[in-house]
Amino acid sequence: MTMPQLPVWLQTGGLLVLSNMFMTFAWYAHLRDLNHRPWWLAALLSWGIALFEYLLQVPANRIGHTQLTLGQLKIMQEVITLSVFVPFALFYMREPFKLDYLWAALCMLGAVYFIFR
Repeated sequence: MTMPQLPVWLQTGGLLVLSNMFMTFAWYAHLRDLNHRPWWLAALLSWGIALFEYLLQVPANRIGHTQLTLGQLKIMQEVITLSVFVPFALFYMREPFKLDYLWAALCMLGAVYFIFR
């Protein structure tokens, strides 16, 4: 018996969520955890984390491009980036919540509408 295959948009989205989790940590976690260390050490550690981001992002885009346009992939990526970044900023970096996150999300919904219509 074969397992049913997930829809392309779900495969792509899932891989992009995971990839964004790695990239968000690679880009920003050093500001909290390695702020007292030399910048080059933070850069090397971030680069190592970013490798895992690419190992997920490249197949995500290849899978997605079988049914989605390049513009649709990009907007999907940006929505996922914001969706991963806001909880990271609030819970990991302990930043205060700003309504600007909500306004940015509403703008992204407009972008989703126009690119997917």
